[in-house]
Amino acid sequence: MRKYIEIFKSQLQLDAAYNGWFWANAVASVIGLLIAFSFWHAVYRNTTQIANMNLPKMISYVVIAMLLGNYVSGVGNRLSESIRSGEVAIELMKPYDLLLKLIWIDLGSKVSASVRDSLPLLVIGYAFLGVQAPVSLAGGALFAVSAMLGVLIGTQFDLIIGVLAFWTVNVWGLRVLRRGILSIFSGALIPVTLFPAWLLHISEVLPFQSMVYTPVAIYTGAIPLQAVGMTLLIQAVWLIGLYVLVRLIWSVALRKVVIFGG
Repeated sequence: MRKYIEIFKSQLQLDAAYNGWFWANAVASVIGLLIAFSFWHAVYRNTTQIANMNLPKMISYVVIAMLLGNYVSGVGNRLSESIRSGEVAIELMKPYDLLLKLIWIDLGSKVSASVRDSLPLLVIGYAFLGVQAPVSLAGGALFAVSAMLGVLIGTQFDLIIGVLAFWTVNVWGLRVLRRGILSIFSGALIPVTLFPAWLLHISEVLPFQSMVYTPVAIYTGAIPLQAVGMTLLIQAVWLIGLYVLVRLIWSVALRKVVIFGG
């Protein structure tokens, strides 16, 4: 475990070295928040509630969901590039589990991003956009637990896309498809409660809403505290299931490995 902690620390130091990328990403995020803020104000111009959500609650949902949506992708692209270039063959000879290494790198990047990107944007949201605080202290704590589970679920799903590079020359198309699916079904774009009934039923049997909608719904109180225990259990089941699936695909891939470009 110690070597993975050191990998985590190294990623924090590496991210701290790229200030230019940080400022570019911060400006893009602020612009995105302002666009969403203006859009939902226009939507609510002639109404007070949509799907039992008033404007302040919707703004709170959208801002938190946008920020959390930045964390549902992972290091799948790094893994696919490593497979495509042949570097994975060297990585597999090193004294650590490659998938665990990638997960800890991913966690390091996300912790760094939460401090450098999300925290300042949250301050802007609370101070100028009318973002509401969690419904209660317990709700805030449970949101943090649910958000961590959601982030880890996203990491496992992203690794599945990355591992598929063993069977395809380029996973770019799969990554574009993944981005589109997550934007819609995770609730990062709009609350899933705005979906038509048939689409909502589909969403409920997929893992994607556990990544964003579930934690943000806990934050806003859309999921009552008495139901949060079952909600967290469902997230944990999805996380374990996707982790096992990643490991199964990984084990199959290593038995019939084909390195492109190596």
